Amino acid sequence: MKLRYTIPALADLDAILHHITAYSPHGAARVHARIQRMVSLLPEHPEIGVRTDDPVIRRLATPPYPYLVFYEATETEIIVHAIRHAARNPSEMPGSL
Repeated sequence: MKLRYTIPALADLDAILHHITAYSPHGAARVHARIQRMVSLLPEHPEIGVRTDDPVIRRLATPPYPYLVFYEATETEIIVHAIRHAARNPSEMPGSL
């Protein structure tokens, strides 16, 4: 199964890593590795994430870091739509109606 990031998701990841790098480059590398590791599970386990209010979008946590990956699983691909800090306003998260 193919894995694809949308442009907004890539922008989210870039902003997260840019912010963390300002304080801890090593920390940013750890966060990036964890997010990538969790996302890499999706092609083999597309239903691992929690359903959201939107029946198409699922949410995957990245413990121990407070980031959420919002994705869609289709027949042929996993589409990562957004990566957000869990403390952000839930009404602004993908999948909230």
